[in-house]
Amino acid sequence: MPRYRIIVEYDGGPFVGWQRQDTGQSVQAALEDAILAFTAERVHVQGAGRTDAGVHARGQVAHFDLAAGKPVEEVRGALNFHLRPHPIVVPAVEIAAPDFHARFSAIWRRYRYRILNRRAPAALDRGQVWHVPVPLDDRAMAEAASVLVGRHDFNSFRSVACQSKTSIKTLDLLSVDRRGEEIDIEVGARSFLHNQVRILVGTLQLVGRGQWTRRDVEEALAACDRTRAGPTAPPVGLCLMEVRYGAAATDGLAADHQTDAEEAVDDQ
Repeated sequence: MPRYRIIVEYDGGPFVGWQRQDTGQSVQAALEDAILAFTAERVHVQGAGRTDAGVHARGQVAHFDLAAGKPVEEVRGALNFHLRPHPIVVPAVEIAAPDFHARFSAIWRRYRYRILNRRAPAALDRGQVWHVPVPLDDRAMAEAASVLVGRHDFNSFRSVACQSKTSIKTLDLLSVDRRGEEIDIEVGARSFLHNQVRILVGTLQLVGRGQWTRRDVEEALAACDRTRAGPTAPPVGLCLMEVRYGAAATDGLAADHQTDAEEAVDDQ
């Protein structure tokens, strides 16, 4: 029974999230229905990150098994044919090792959050960016972001509904870069807590507005209390960009990643 590894791109706007739910269309269900349509097999598609409603993906990774093996080009073509009613595309399919697991074999994930920082709302990028009409100081945001990089207790930066057994995580990357009217926030780690990325962004935009300082961010982190951090940014600006697998995620990653929670909550 071959195991297939796929890359999935999707616009999260129409979906209740990655995970199949009793009400509403999910990305996982759409993929499983597409596989059923061309193989007559009901399979379980496991994703690397369980993105929330409205969150997008360019580099989601998933796997599934088929009892009747098919060539990867045929699988890719059939998937994209049957997915055509949905804003979902599978650009790549390959045969994976039998023990490959899209979620638990992952060693690094990178998200990008896009903020459109201008008075006028988005037209072409509507549904893909968070529109913040007041001026944001991206340099102050970048300076405050440096406080959060490294291994910390991120209890202040996770949803009260988070089911992770520990709030200690290692954040490898948290950068803030302005490109004209857009501010991009890149976040990378082995795994994340529920809503962690969106709460980080919501907190940093308070700094950008001048309502918070770097010291406020330090105090919020030390408090280990969700009520002490900033708001949860809307899902619309968030996109799962890539998931990495292998012996090392990035050059020089700390060994303490091996002690991070293996559950890889990743509900963003």
